[in-house]
Amino acid sequence: MAVDHPADRHSAHPHQAHGHGAPDYGRAFAIGIALNLAYLAGEASAGVLSHSLALLADAGHNLSDVLGLGLAWGAAVLSRRSPSGRFTYGLKSSSILAALANAVILLVVTGGIGWEALLRFADPVPVNSAVMVWVAVAGIAVNGGTALLFASGRERDLNIKSAFMHMAADALVTTGVVVAGIVIGLTGWLRLDPAVCLVVSVVIIVGTWGLLKDSVGLALDAVPEAVDPAAVRAHLAALPGVTALHDLHIWGMSTTETALTCHLVMSGGHPGDAALNAITQDLHRRFGIVHATIQIELGDSDEVCALTPEHVV
Repeated sequence: MAVDHPADRHSAHPHQAHGHGAPDYGRAFAIGIALNLAYLAGEASAGVLSHSLALLADAGHNLSDVLGLGLAWGAAVLSRRSPSGRFTYGLKSSSILAALANAVILLVVTGGIGWEALLRFADPVPVNSAVMVWVAVAGIAVNGGTALLFASGRERDLNIKSAFMHMAADALVTTGVVVAGIVIGLTGWLRLDPAVCLVVSVVIIVGTWGLLKDSVGLALDAVPEAVDPAAVRAHLAALPGVTALHDLHIWGMSTTETALTCHLVMSGGHPGDAALNAITQDLHRRFGIVHATIQIELGDSDEVCALTPEHVV
């Protein structure tokens, strides 16, 4: 139960620490979308002319990449919007929704390509292997180069990771197309085209599963993977003057920012603003938690905070 003394008004009010803004990847998104749109048009045309399912499959991935990059870019812009009366956290969680959408799009497109590949096994179609190889080589340059634009941020931001995964997946597909085109040109084995599609599709699905799992978790306010909730609880419970801890919640406000709320029982009284500042800064330094809201309770009466039981939220 919080106690609000006139002389100690802050004891019942939340104390916050805010992190710095995430890097701006606007230029990287613009370059990536422009390159992929240009390559998509050329690759789709080459796929139709050469009758190559591998090229058409890769063009499909590039279409999903353009959509994915657009989603990720839009979410990155929205996440910088200032809070409003209705959206008091701003639109930070839009980056989580974009990461989830990108994972779903990648899995759906990959599943469609796998299905088409299975159909091609039953009815193989002659392909122009030379066209396959040269178009795919250009694709490796476009997709690999775009992936590198987001490589530095993929460990810190799930939204940026989703963009990186899209481009890396396409680079992998085009690498498979190059191998298939060379072997088909040497052996005439047409079923290698859909076979390569199937193998690459499986690899992409396996790689995308982690992105889907993480984005669904963040969408459901799960503790971010990078944070150990037991360690956070132990750290808070061991703070000087803390006799009990309850109503601890840790969740991702966005794909880059982690928030925390909790109630600390300090029977010796409110520790003061300086102590609260030190606690929030320590949470940021140790666990990457940039937005901490801490309620101080004195525990000096028979009244018990209704949120004390662990099962109550």
